[in-house]
Formats: sequence, C-alpha cells, structure tokens
Amino acid sequence: QLQLAESGGGSVQAGGSLRLSCAASGYTIRNVCMGWFRQAPGKEREGIVTINSDGITAYTDSVKGRFTISKDNAKNTLYLQMNSLNPEDTAMYYCAAGLRFGGRWCPPITEPFNYWGQGTQVTVSS
Repeated sequence: QLQLAESGGGSVQAGGSLRLSCAASGYTIRNVCMGWFRQAPGKEREGIVTINSDGITAYTDSVKGRFTISKDNAKNTLYLQMNSLNPEDTAMYYCAAGLRFGGRWCPPITEPFNYWGQGTQVTVSS
C-alpha cells in the first residue's frame, strides 16, 4: 500500500527558500498523479501544484513562478522547491497521490487524491 512521508519543512525568513521532499513507499509513483497541498490556520486546504503521469504540471497562481514541483522516479520521491517565500506561505504542507484515474487527470484539487502524507510545517517570518 502506498505511503507518503514529507520532510524539509522549517522556519525561514521572508525571501528565503526551502525544498520539501515526499518519500513514497509501497507503490511506484512513476505513473501516478502527485501533488502538493497546504493549509494555513483558518483557511481551507489549497492545492499548490500537481504533476500527472506524463509529467504535465499545473500550478496555482499564488505560487506560479516561485515554486517548482519535480519528481525522481528512481528514488520514488516527489519534491517541491519553494523560492521567494513570504509570510503568506506559512502553512502545513501535504504531499498527496491519486490512484483513482490512472494518473492522467491530475488537477490541483482534492478529488483525484486518495493518499496523503502527515504534513510538514513551513513557517515564514517577516
């Protein structure tokens, strides 16, 4: 069974960078819809970016140009490079995988995803 484990969160000053990792086990993520989500206090869970089985990505406007998703199939690991961080990026960040629709349909919304990590906290100070 697929399991996901995030790491790389922490505290950083505004303008700084962090790289999050999501280690998958139990199932290859090569042909799986993968994504990053975040949830800040008092806000709903937000889809940040996804990458489908063909490598096609979909970014939300709030992170476009600052965040980059990537995947290492050999390591079965998903990454999120976050640059130019600001306090509004403070949230719990979750890695997610979707095995429902064959990996092709992979928008940054919760519907395709049925496996979730426990999250890693990102705090950006001004």
